[in-house]
Amino acid sequence: MGVLPLVGERFGEGSVYTLKTFKTSSEGAQPKLVGVDGQEIPIPESAYQVLYQTVHALALGKVISVVIQDKELTTQKAADLLKVSRPYLIKLLDQGEIPCIRVGTHRRVRFDDLMKYKEQRDINRKKCLQELIEVTEEAGLYDYEE
Repeated sequence: MGVLPLVGERFGEGSVYTLKTFKTSSEGAQPKLVGVDGQEIPIPESAYQVLYQTVHALALGKVISVVIQDKELTTQKAADLLKVSRPYLIKLLDQGEIPCIRVGTHRRVRFDDLMKYKEQRDINRKKCLQELIEVTEEAGLYDYEE
């Protein structure tokens, strides 16, 4: 499926405040979706969290995108999610950095495996950036002289 872009209309200040004080977890209670006619549908906690975050972002006037993914991704979709080229992703798969499964001659990447790799990659990037900042500060490259 595709990407569904949504542009938020800013809510009133009172609504934004109410959202901030709104329970961000169902805390054991069964979350539910309530229609305009009052009909209620029980939903899982994960759906509640997605809806809460979506409404909060829209209330602040942000643009959000909802991306619907299969649990197993093609190499192109996986590369798109990582914002890398497909050949680079194939290299990561060949090196065993990201696990993949074979479907005939094609490779598939499990969404969970891809997100684990992305999370670790982001942690490593932040760590390297912090080290670079520390080295440049020690070298006096951040000192401002007039």
